[in-house]
Amino acid sequence: MSRTLIWWSTGAASFVAAQLTLRDNPAALLVRCETNNEDPDNYRFEADAVRRLNRPITLLRSEDYDNVWDVWQKRRYMAGIKGAPCTSEMKVAPRLAFQRPDDVHVFGYTADADDVERFNRLRENYFELTVRAPLIEAGITKAASLAMVMSAGIALPRSYAMGFPNANCLGTGCVKATSPAYWALYRHHFPENFKRTADYAREIGARLTRLKGERAFIDEIPDDHPMTNAIVPACDFLCSLAEVGLADNDNEIASERAA
Repeated sequence: MSRTLIWWSTGAASFVAAQLTLRDNPAALLVRCETNNEDPDNYRFEADAVRRLNRPITLLRSEDYDNVWDVWQKRRYMAGIKGAPCTSEMKVAPRLAFQRPDDVHVFGYTADADDVERFNRLRENYFELTVRAPLIEAGITKAASLAMVMSAGIALPRSYAMGFPNANCLGTGCVKATSPAYWALYRHHFPENFKRTADYAREIGARLTRLKGERAFIDEIPDDHPMTNAIVPACDFLCSLAEVGLADNDNEIASERAA
């Protein structure tokens, strides 16, 4: 039988995608690729979320690398025109090894324009896969997904309040991000981690950001550079439409626990 795989990423959008998918398909699997590069509070959120969803998470790991730093140091490459090897080695390779041809893949892309574009690129690059993005289908934005997590009674990962648009890779900073505002924010909250990433980028010549239209090292970003603003949780009528039936599902989960 074909499987439905919900690709979990310890963030708000993947939680809402899981909620919506499990409502209609309780047999769907939660699957996460371990990067060993997450903020500790992401794991707290994950524990809270799986208790709420009443489903375990299947963890996939790279057979060749222990963590993101291991990839960078062995490959001597962080990010560039070839993409980010930490993504391909820690996330893509384990997924390809785990998936089956008839799987349905569920991702937490939101209805925000940049996420819609990313999802469209995913479909183009992996045209052989059957993929779904339930938040895009329901018109749910990132701000709405934050609000829906809060309405479910779960504290959001602390990274959202810090201003990060996504909750991932706070151990090193996300090297796929070229925005100086992102790196200025990361430097502000995680100065020691920023320095380590910046020093290694200098060592191997990885210009991870853009300043005045030119590639630059992240330690060249001015101290007073504006930082990314936090996303304010906000729900509209689409949230209510998406949440129809979730209360019934919660009652079923409570019954399962009681049994």
